[in-house]
Order: sequence, then structure tokens, then C-alpha cells
Amino acid sequence: MSLVDFIKGSYTEFKDKVEWPKWPDLQSSTIVVTIATVILALFTFGVDSLFSKAIANMISLFIGIFN
Repeated sequence: MSLVDFIKGSYTEFKDKVEWPKWPDLQSSTIVVTIATVILALFTFGVDSLFSKAIANMISLFIGIFN
């Protein structure tokens, strides 16, 4: 099987055999992905802030002990 045959077969399959999603399905999926991404970003920000403050407090505690 040559590269040209592979490309022709792939094109035919994409054109004739693949059932592409409808526009309302794409819109609802996009909304779900956007909301999930925002929630995950806020969670990551919160955990990062929590660990940052915890590490800063631990460092200041150790500095206070050894001074």
C-alpha cells in the first residue's frame, strides 16, 4: 500500500463514512469543556495558593527557630 493510496483511502473514509457531530452537539460539548476547564483551573489555583502559603509559613517558622 503506497502513501498515495493511504491518503486517498483516508479522504474517502472521512468524506463518506465518518458521521460528523451536528452544530448543537458541538456547542453543548464546547460549553461543558469550557466550564470543566474553568473549574479545574480554579481548583489548581486554590491548591497552589494553599501550598504556597503553607510552605511560606514553614520557612518563616524555621527561620524563627534558628534565629
